[in-house]
Amino acid sequence: MFQARREKFMQAIGSAVAIIPSASIQHRTADLDFEYRQDSDFFYLTGFKEPESVLLLAPGHPEHRVVLFVRPRDPERETWDGRRAGTEGAVKDYQADVAYPIAMIDEILPRYLENQPELYYRFGKSSAFDERVMAWLGGVRAKARQGISAPTTMIDPSELLHEWRLIKAPAEVERMRKAASIAAEAHTRAMQVSRPGMHEYELQAEIEYVFRKRGAMGPAYGSIVGSGNNGCILHYVENDAVMKDGDLVLIDAGAEYEFYASDITRTFPVNGRFSPAQREVYEVVLEAELAAIAQVQPGRSYHAVHETAVRILTEGMVRLGILQGDVDELIASEAYRRFYMHKTSHWIGIDVHDVGRYKVGAEWRSLEPGMALTVEPGLYIAEGSEGVDPKYWGIGIRIEDDILVTASGHEVLTREVPKAIDDIERVMAQAQPAAV
Repeated sequence: MFQARREKFMQAIGSAVAIIPSASIQHRTADLDFEYRQDSDFFYLTGFKEPESVLLLAPGHPEHRVVLFVRPRDPERETWDGRRAGTEGAVKDYQADVAYPIAMIDEILPRYLENQPELYYRFGKSSAFDERVMAWLGGVRAKARQGISAPTTMIDPSELLHEWRLIKAPAEVERMRKAASIAAEAHTRAMQVSRPGMHEYELQAEIEYVFRKRGAMGPAYGSIVGSGNNGCILHYVENDAVMKDGDLVLIDAGAEYEFYASDITRTFPVNGRFSPAQREVYEVVLEAELAAIAQVQPGRSYHAVHETAVRILTEGMVRLGILQGDVDELIASEAYRRFYMHKTSHWIGIDVHDVGRYKVGAEWRSLEPGMALTVEPGLYIAEGSEGVDPKYWGIGIRIEDDILVTASGHEVLTREVPKAIDDIERVMAQAQPAAV
């Protein structure tokens, strides 16, 4: 899979060279680092998970078309930090034509830039690495009197890579199905163990326990567990409140499996039973989500998903008296944004907010088989919302699923986790003891 991707990329860049660095190690505190996660583009082309690595692609080179710079084997450092592939493993296991120790990159890499017309490199991600690239180019330019030239054209490789990443291959879809299935089980588990008096972080622990137990790398992003009015905070991260009887809890959590993300949001009553007001708002959001999912069809505009959700949410808010006025006028003036302030979808894949353009030129792009996106409408009626019946205050609801565009329509990858009111209440009646 990775070798085929590299070949495709090299065919596309012709006689140019490309430099793709790994992600940098990020320091957390003192002598501790954050858990390392490989750069998505680097992983997409190599499958290599180690830091301090650089991929060089030189399709015109007579011998070394694929070059990796990696950390060498070092028994002492591996005792402390874990196993390394080394230069031998980079060739044997990752199909590099040649591999060099990363410490030799300043000496060796500039040679591959000599007499090349174009360089594919993404400036702006790492200022430190940008400086090294500029130094290499400067060194090559200094050889002009020897008849050696440096690349004169710089091209961002993401223009190619990110459009390719947008269309998922069958192997990628299988990983996304697995990530979705793991997250669905975790959300269902959260419903079954929820009870008044628990802290939000206890539900977070249950969810992330299932992620790891099922073989996921961990959360695909920071899990959001917001009960009561906390559910009206879109990126709530504290997860430390006590969940109260009669409140809803909104959980936005996804698993990362073999570098592919899932992204699910479910909202349910802490005590297992929706109140009448909660039911009213939930049914509006669910209607919007189902209608928006129905718009996910090949050839349909990406933006049609959001437009559909906005209309149904606005109609529902007028019906409930949360908004007053003509639906078309409320949409045109964006009055709905008081209670629905985000978009309905984003691409999903190796990154939870995956890459790829949303517009082609000035037009929203058409959906194609192999694209994957979320559908996640919501309504957030914070405490004290002026002009809104207090029975709706503190109700924050979002329902989110991951959808794959297929040749004949779509596939809901996250369909295993319940979202209809009766289904949620039935699952919650099957109470389970907490595992952690």
